[in-house]
Amino acid sequence: MRLKGVRVGTVLTGSHCTVKEVLVEIENLKREGAIITPILSYSVDQTDNRFYRTADLKARLQKLTGGPIINTIVGAEPIGPQKLLDLVIVAPCTGNTIAKLANGITDTPALMAVKAHLRNQRPVVIGVSTNDGLGLNAKNVGILMATKNIYFIPFRQDNPIEKPNSIVADMKLMVETAIAALQGKQLQPVLLGSA
Repeated sequence: MRLKGVRVGTVLTGSHCTVKEVLVEIENLKREGAIITPILSYSVDQTDNRFYRTADLKARLQKLTGGPIINTIVGAEPIGPQKLLDLVIVAPCTGNTIAKLANGITDTPALMAVKAHLRNQRPVVIGVSTNDGLGLNAKNVGILMATKNIYFIPFRQDNPIEKPNSIVADMKLMVETAIAALQGKQLQPVLLGSA
């Protein structure tokens, strides 16, 4: 139980195709002893899609964590002043969220959770999942990689032939990245070869 008693906010943003994979890793965080607080972007909170129904997702998260889900900006704001979390993991983290975070925009519960947590100089882990990580969003990924207290789950191009700008984290490395981030270290290598 390497994360026993560690308070982890798990932020899910709208890379809907990756949510199922992330849920498995949230279960692994829980097995390691983490106390999980789920936080949802508006997209994840409100958008039924071909990968899940929001009601089913929220029921699964509540069963897994036993606590309330944060799905409003007002609900996420106390994370900072009340120092509610030891670690925040944003996974999947969309290009939209990365761009807004890199440019100081706070207009969703996900972004408020990160901003509120960073004010306490505590670690944030990013599990990127975006089709433009090596395109228009490459500069924003770079900004975040050079930002204090932000760590990345190691990632790779997921389909370099058909989607050459697309990058996705290896979510199976979430627990190891979290443990390293709590020690102030970036899990290496951060850039992975082909799957």
